[in-house]
Amino acid sequence: MSGTRILLNLAGFVGLLLWGTHMVGTGVQRGYGIALRRGLERNLNRRWLAFLTGIGVTTLLQSSTATGLMAMSFTAAGVIGLAPALAVMLGANVGTAFVAQVLSFNISVIAPPLLLAGVMIFRWSKGSRIKNVGRAAIGLALMIMALSGLQQTLAPVEGTPGLHALLESLGGDPTLVVLIASLLTWACHSSVAIVLLVSSLAGSHVLGAPEAMALVLGANLGGAMPALVHASTPAARRLPLGNLLVRLVGVLLIVPWLPEVARLLKHVSLSEDRLAVDFHLAFNLVLAAVFLPTVQRVANLLMRVLPDPPRPADPGRALYLESAALDSATVALANATRETLRMADMVEAMLRGSLEVFRGPGRDEVADISATDSAVGRLGASIRSYLVAIGSEQTLDDAREGARLQDILTAVINLEHVSDIIANSLVEFAAKQKKRGEAMSANEMTVITTMHAELLESLRLAMAVFLRGDVADAQHLLQRKGRLRELEVSVTALVVEQLRDSAAATRAAGQEAQPQAPDESGVLRVARDLRRIHSHLASFAHPVLHRPAAKPRTRSRSRTAGGARNPVVADDPGSASGQLKTDR
Repeated sequence: MSGTRILLNLAGFVGLLLWGTHMVGTGVQRGYGIALRRGLERNLNRRWLAFLTGIGVTTLLQSSTATGLMAMSFTAAGVIGLAPALAVMLGANVGTAFVAQVLSFNISVIAPPLLLAGVMIFRWSKGSRIKNVGRAAIGLALMIMALSGLQQTLAPVEGTPGLHALLESLGGDPTLVVLIASLLTWACHSSVAIVLLVSSLAGSHVLGAPEAMALVLGANLGGAMPALVHASTPAARRLPLGNLLVRLVGVLLIVPWLPEVARLLKHVSLSEDRLAVDFHLAFNLVLAAVFLPTVQRVANLLMRVLPDPPRPADPGRALYLESAALDSATVALANATRETLRMADMVEAMLRGSLEVFRGPGRDEVADISATDSAVGRLGASIRSYLVAIGSEQTLDDAREGARLQDILTAVINLEHVSDIIANSLVEFAAKQKKRGEAMSANEMTVITTMHAELLESLRLAMAVFLRGDVADAQHLLQRKGRLRELEVSVTALVVEQLRDSAAATRAAGQEAQPQAPDESGVLRVARDLRRIHSHLASFAHPVLHRPAAKPRTRSRSRTAGGARNPVVADDPGSASGQLKTDR
């Protein structure tokens, strides 16, 4: 076989190995990403439990990078502490070593039936979760076939004099070998694939033991670099930096003693062909044993190196939309959800401030609400752009992830509408009313205050529906529309009573009555705007209630007093249909 043919075969099998690794990770994330994320979030209270969880999640995903992105998302958002997240990463590193151990065995005989089963499951299954199981099976079969092809291709190369001369020259400079492997792993974004490739080279006796071990050390370093490069905030950089520093300390301590460690492992390892993967596992187990008891000290050091920056003066600037998380749809959607909750907090502050403006409008309150409205618009635009990026990076085969993206988009649009109504209608009208020297009567302010209280309660309930997707809460949110209608009717009755009193007073004075028309009354306009706001809040319930699988939980408020379920209201002023395509 010619040298060119060998190089082409090697490049093809390496590409197949990388693609198989990618398919396994994406298949598991799309099918079970939400369950894995919740499992990771629940098991981070104790360092040992976090360590074991990191091993389990990474074994399923076959990617410590994906596990690191989830942990980085929780840490940057303040959901978990940095010390438990570091324990997760130590477990993730051990998990990738276990994956390399399993795949390094000669199991090529199972690749063809596994590939056939994966294709059949992927093509014929209707559920997205089962379809992604087929995707993962296809990826695993491709990885096994690629490893077998690498071993067959490298067998004739073993005795090439030129290759031995090149490797001997590299063997004299282990630092250069570590650096080359680090850059290669960084480019491939898969330490598992590189370690398996090194194992194949060592198994074909193309590499000696010290060279193979130096390449494995470089793969460990390079595997920690992608997350650090893509992190955009100090809070997000701490975890990948800590992971990189832990691995770097291990590399610096072992590189000078590689020949001695190689001779030691030859006595311990079952076979020279498995020396690379055994060293990979031993290296990460030793790092876990040394650093797991000291993760809190490492976390404190990282907090001093990368302190929290002061909050940005611009509240419309996104805080959690990490570009590094776009590789994982589950983590990216969680980031977008957190920013949407920030929008809701800003809108709630605007709603509270609008009532103060009606009680005694001042320039400061009006200016603050106007500035917040602009910030809500900028933040909403950032979230929509981030959702477009998620749709571009991920196919979102999982129906739940696609539905969640639409839920977030709908929520952002509705919150922007509510912000516009508050700033451009309610507050603007209150400012004009003050300029004309007019003011609400005591009875009018009582009704408006009551409607504001109802809206604040509905806003909190809408956010609960957005987060939990509970059908009973969604139905309760729609039921509250009746209360707003009753209050609007009471406002109309109040205006009619005021007109009658005005007409009676005019007649008593002997003058021709010229009462104010009801549709020109200020309180009616305010009530109409508040009712519009509630319509947008109520639309948070529609995505939950319109899903085919939506069934109310066993809760007393999920049904009316007569036992029948409340009908779903069809109007949805904040529908996001087609909005994502428009943004694209």
